[in-house]
Amino acid sequence: MSPSPSPARNRAAVLGSPIAHSLSPVLHRAAYAALGLTDWSYDRFEVDEAALPGFVAGLDASWAGLSLTMPLKRAIIPLLDGVSDTAASVEAVNTVVFTEDGRRLGDNTDIPGMIAALRERGVDKVDSAAVLGAGATASSALAALARVCTGPVTAYVRSEARAVEMRGWGERLGVDVRAADWSDAAGALSAPLVIATTPAGTTDALAAEVPATPGTLFDVLYEPWPTAVAEAWSRNGGAVVGGLDLLVHQAVFQVEQMTGRSPAPLQDMREAGERALGSR
Repeated sequence: MSPSPSPARNRAAVLGSPIAHSLSPVLHRAAYAALGLTDWSYDRFEVDEAALPGFVAGLDASWAGLSLTMPLKRAIIPLLDGVSDTAASVEAVNTVVFTEDGRRLGDNTDIPGMIAALRERGVDKVDSAAVLGAGATASSALAALARVCTGPVTAYVRSEARAVEMRGWGERLGVDVRAADWSDAAGALSAPLVIATTPAGTTDALAAEVPATPGTLFDVLYEPWPTAVAEAWSRNGGAVVGGLDLLVHQAVFQVEQMTGRSPAPLQDMREAGERALGSR
């Protein structure tokens, strides 16, 4: 009797908690449609850290990959067979690809996604930068700045513990990080590149402080959009990179890794994301 053919690896999903707001299904499904991958599916699952090992253990050979959002980007690492240098540099995995031989390989597409989003706006190199916030996204921002910024990066944080953490990430990533107190955050806005990694509403009070001739703002939020700072920044003629830009670019890398098809349809994915946000 001849062996049964291997099942097609054509399933993917995003995991996290909360997850109902995720745009990832919209972006990935748009990519599948544009690529003619009519037998592929991409779903979302509410999974927390406690449920993650059981969920991953229950996946069969039809699965091609997973996208991970908070709070799973670090929790997934012990469940993997290998992690890319990029993901290891920030101890965060947002992409898992299942290989034909059954291995689970982790990567971080947020970092190249940030770099690609900046390059799309013409930002290849800056001589200094500022980061607002000190959470998980801030460490990815530092990793991206390691390839974009040739000089110091000032991180505006709310506590000395966060300052120590950001300086530690800087040492690890080869970035000259200088910490400043959040009360001085208005000073960040004069940097040639400002990356805001804070939750919605946190930077609203800074909108009135946007300089007359701002540089580039990268605000990682995509909903609500525009943020008060992004709106003021655009009004004053500065370049703005938004959270949807990041989301689309990191998803492009995910689609290419999971499907093996390249290039992924960036514009189709962006338009799908814009339509989805517009309907909310």
